[in-house]
Amino acid sequence: MLTRKQKELLILIHEHLGSQGIPPSFDEMKEALGLKSKSGIHRLITGLEERGFIRRLPHRARALEILKMPEGFGDTANNVVSVDFSKSTQPPANDQSSVPLYGKIAAGLPIEALANESSFIDVPVGMLGMGDYYALEVEGDSMIEAGILDGDTVLIERSNTARNGEIVVALVDNEEVTLKTLRQSGPSVTLEAANAAYEDKVFSADRVSVQGKLSGLLRKY
Repeated sequence: MLTRKQKELLILIHEHLGSQGIPPSFDEMKEALGLKSKSGIHRLITGLEERGFIRRLPHRARALEILKMPEGFGDTANNVVSVDFSKSTQPPANDQSSVPLYGKIAAGLPIEALANESSFIDVPVGMLGMGDYYALEVEGDSMIEAGILDGDTVLIERSNTARNGEIVVALVDNEEVTLKTLRQSGPSVTLEAANAAYEDKVFSADRVSVQGKLSGLLRKY
């Protein structure tokens, strides 16, 4: 059963797809539903997705597909709307897609693992592939020789595997997370800093799991 706001949003998306061929923007959704922030829209979309009413097409700007409409909304079968993005033109370079911003990750020392999707950040769609992404704020200077500075925002592609030499988000002992270069040799994993002032950390392989791979860097001047 949908909440009133979920139903309003679903109908809005349906009508926008029918009239314009694309879903409304998050700003348009926020204004139409009278919400104060886009985070409320994200929660509504997540709720609709979890209930099987819509599907997000991975990391294309404004890419939603309606799978079904609520009971009583006309002829449900004839009201399902989808968009064939394979036939659409390449989106403009300034098109944005929202990804979860988990919080701060220490690039100098590990911190507690972050798992709460409390906010979002807009990322140019040209930086995103077909994978699943999230963003983290860098805290620390241990990766400065790799061009990653304190205060930067890094874009991470979710993955549980990585090649030697890739910069990864590594979860250590199931409780701490850090951004480092991965080196694995037999039963050992080395998490390398990119700053001569920091020592590399060596762990047994069973203590380290990859949570994602560095995909991009966002920086404000």
